[in-house]
This record gives sequence, C-alpha cells and structure tokens, in this order.
Amino acid sequence: MRRLGSFLHDAWALTRPYWTSEEKARARLLLAAVVVLNLSLVGMTVVLTYWQRAFYNALEAKDSGTFWSLIFLGGEADGTWFPGFTVVAVAYILIAVYQLYLRQALQIRWRRWLTRDYLDDWLADRAYYRIALTDPGTDNPDQRVADDLRLFVDDTLTLGLGLMNSVVTLFSFILVLWSLSGPLEVFGVSIPGYMVWVALIYSALGTWLAHLIGRRLIGLNFLQQRVEADFRYALVRFRDNVEGVALHGGEADEKRGLLTRFQALAENWWAIMTATKRLTFFTAGYSQVASIFPIVVAAPAYFAGRIPLGGLIQTSSAFGQVQGALSWFVDSYARLTEWRATVERLTGFRRAIATARATASGPRPVAGPDVAVTLEGVTLSLPDGRVLIQDAALRLEKGEAVLISGASGSGKSTLFRALAGIWPYGQGAVHMPAGTRALFLPQRPYLPLGSLRRAVCYPLDAASVPEDAVREALEAVGLGHLRDRLDVEDAWDRRLSGGEQQRLAFARALIAKPDFLFLDEATASLDPAAEAALYRLVAERLPGVGMLSIAHRPAVAAFHGRSLRVAEGRLAAGEA
Repeated sequence: MRRLGSFLHDAWALTRPYWTSEEKARARLLLAAVVVLNLSLVGMTVVLTYWQRAFYNALEAKDSGTFWSLIFLGGEADGTWFPGFTVVAVAYILIAVYQLYLRQALQIRWRRWLTRDYLDDWLADRAYYRIALTDPGTDNPDQRVADDLRLFVDDTLTLGLGLMNSVVTLFSFILVLWSLSGPLEVFGVSIPGYMVWVALIYSALGTWLAHLIGRRLIGLNFLQQRVEADFRYALVRFRDNVEGVALHGGEADEKRGLLTRFQALAENWWAIMTATKRLTFFTAGYSQVASIFPIVVAAPAYFAGRIPLGGLIQTSSAFGQVQGALSWFVDSYARLTEWRATVERLTGFRRAIATARATASGPRPVAGPDVAVTLEGVTLSLPDGRVLIQDAALRLEKGEAVLISGASGSGKSTLFRALAGIWPYGQGAVHMPAGTRALFLPQRPYLPLGSLRRAVCYPLDAASVPEDAVREALEAVGLGHLRDRLDVEDAWDRRLSGGEQQRLAFARALIAKPDFLFLDEATASLDPAAEAALYRLVAERLPGVGMLSIAHRPAVAAFHGRSLRVAEGRLAAGEA
C-alpha cells in the first residue's frame, strides 16, 4: 500500500500542474465537455437497455407495428414511449465522434504544455549537460520527452475517463439490475437483488486474480521502454557517425553492438509475451464467461415464466454493464502497468534534474562591474574527485589575446568549460563583465538541424541577421562556395568536413561580434596557413575582442600577446 500511495502521489504531481496553469480555464472547459459527452453516452446506454426490453418483447409477441416503430422514429411499447433505434444511433454516433475529437484536442494541448514545461526544466541552468555528468543512469532523456509524455497524457485521459465511466455506469445500472433481479431464496434466507451480489462477487474475484497473474508486467513494461530507447539511440548514433565507422571498417563490431542491444530488447519482449499470455488466458476466459453467465443465472426465472424474453435480455445487459464496470481494473490491467512505468520514468527524470542541480557544484559564474574576465581561486575536479587544476587565477582584458597550452589531459578543455560556466565539479568564481557577449568555439562546432543559414547564425535567430552579413562572413572565412545554399536544409554536420565546420564557426564569430571570444582547439582541423588566416581575420574584423585560445601548435602563439601553460595542476605563465 505504501508503494501504491507513493506512486499515486507521483502521478498526481505530474498531473496537477497543467490543471492549475495559465491554460487551466480552457483545459477545464474541454475536460468538462468531454465528461458531459461521456456521461451522455452512459445515459444513452441505459436508455438502450429499456429499448432492448421493449424490442425483444415485441418480437416475442410478434407485434410488427411496435417492432418497426422501434426500428425507425420510435413509438409506444409496454406503456412507455421509446425513441427509434435510428434516432438513438445517429445521436450516439455524433456524441461519440465529438467526444473523441475534443478529447484529442485536450490531449495535444496538455502534451504541448508538458513538453514545454519539461524542456524548460531540462534546459534551464544547463541541466541537460550536468545530468549527463551527475546521473548517467538516467537514460534517453529524449525518449522521456518525446514518447513518455505522449504516453502519460494519453493513458491518463483514457484511464481516467474510463474509470469515471465505469463508476457512473455502475451506479446507473446497479439500480436497474437490482429492480430486475428480485429476491433469491438460499437455505431459507431471502437475498434481495441477488444478481447485484453475484456481479460484485464475480468482479471482485476477477480483479484479485488479474492482479496476481499480471503484476509482473509492471517491471517488464518499465524495462521495455528503456531497452527500446537504448536500441533506437544506438541506431541514431551509428547513423550520425557513419564516416567514422566506414573509415575504421567497424561494420562487424557495430552489428554486434546493435544485435546485443536488440537481444536485450527481444528477451524482455519474450518475458512480456509470456506474462501477457497468462493474463490474456484469464481475461479472455473471464470475458467469455461473463457474456453468458448472467443469462444462465437469470434463466430459471425466465423458464418459470416470471420474466419475459425482453426482461431476460435487459437483465443480461444490465448485469454485463455492472460486471463490466466492476471489472474495469481487470480489463485495464495491462494499460495500467504501462501507465505506471511511464509515470515512474517521468518522475525519475524530473528527480534526476533536481538532483543534478542540487548536488553539482562548480566555479560560480558571476556578473560584475569589472571590464575584464577573471578567474579567482578556481579549482577544477573530475566526477571521481581527482583534481585537475588547483587554485587557478586569470585576467582577460578586452582587446587582449591570451594563449593557454599544456599536455593532453592536463585540464585545458575543462578550464574552457569552467569559463563557459557549465563545469559542475570544483570551486571558485568566474567573473564575466555585466552586459558583455561571450562566444565559445569548441573543437567540434555544433551545427543544429535545419538550413545552412541557421547553422551559420546559431545561436542567434537567423531571421534577425541580414543576408548580406551572412554571405560576407562565409566569403571571409573561405566558404564562399556555400553562399547560394543558405536556405538548403541538410545534415550539415555530416555534409561539411571538419575544417569547413571550424571555418563556419569563425563565420559565427564575425556575425555575432562578441566582446570575448574563447576557442578550444578551434582550428585543429585546419592547415597552418588557413589557421593563421583565420586568426588574422579575427584581429582585423574584431579588433576590440578579448580572445582566449587553447591550442597545441606553437605557431598559434604568434597571434597572442600572452601565454599561459597548464602543468602539474597549475595555471601559470609560460611559453606555448
């Protein structure tokens, strides 16, 4: 019960924010409309049971006039006026269609709001970056945003409305069934409304057995979502690195890796199949017995002449509705297990984000009145606690160019991340002048999906950058041959060579015109002549920029006025 209570608390914590958000008025109105239409369907089902009674009584009496009136526009039967089947059917279809339409409208609005909320939480304070370092066990965040949110909204509405329908149906038909079933003598004891008690016992027993048989599906469905996402991610990663695989001739190893992941997926799927087979044996048998069980129970009264054929059919229908309502848990068990797995994955994702923010500490970025970028008492560590750089200090003025060098693994790139304010391990402060713009160019530039124009202007809004400025920047960095392809959408991170991507990154700098420019091996894929040309270009086009470069090549030092070196855990003056 404690685990169930914790799960329901988590489910409510995921559900409540949307219904109290800025969209609450429209959301509640849509939900109210869907609820009213659902209740209308239940009401029409109640009417149909009485219609069935009159219809089958007319058949038994061979009353063709009443029969045809009940088929078309309606008429009087058994002293009561009933609408015709065609009228009820048309109304039922219209209500069912708009109930589905409005529910789907609510689904997409809720999913849109949740997607924005999760993206805000994931992207804020660079949690997306920190969570990869602090909690690598939180797998496939992309799948949790794309698939799990969709499943959560869909299942929550479907199960919630289904449960509501079952409750309303139960109370609507239990009164009908009570009035139809009459008393039953058992060992001299008269039991009123005996069909109601039979339905309760039948459904309670079915619910208990369904939980015993199907509870293993909860863990299996949770794991299946994970292994499916792992396999999909491996395929995407292979697609994004086809050149590296081809150059290494790594097809056989990639195939082994993909098949290993698929094997885990298949093994869990077989386990789900086995558990589902056992549950389906029970639920299918349970449903089949339920279709004939009420007629068998009510047949003695029919054969004794206490109820007509229409009464027998109505009793059977009412019993089926009561039993179906009470068996909602049995019928929905498989979907409930999937919903629970989805809730646990989304809750775990949210907690992992919160944990990453709470536990990750690092050099604090501070905006201040100083006109220079400064590091004070910065110590940088790895996730395992090993110290890379101890008590580093640095001052970078506008218009100054500083080079940082050092052996591989000494912590240069980690220092680059600390300057950007994204490294979560260590202490100290990074002071960035208030109101200044800084641009960071890593060794492997990030090229977003979309057009070449977007890739060049990133992270600026491409629509805000004049086309002439984009074309001129490409020409200046040696990518003039791409000027006429600005609006072509392509996988530019695969279409362009490493050197071309680094040239494109320098074009960004020309467009953004930052106050401070930080480069981490940003010209490593270029030949010395092209590297020198780009550094000269920055000096000419951005004369007031403060530039800090991390590089291995000694020739780069010629474009910097001061050199620092990382060695033995210290950042100190030195030669490149």
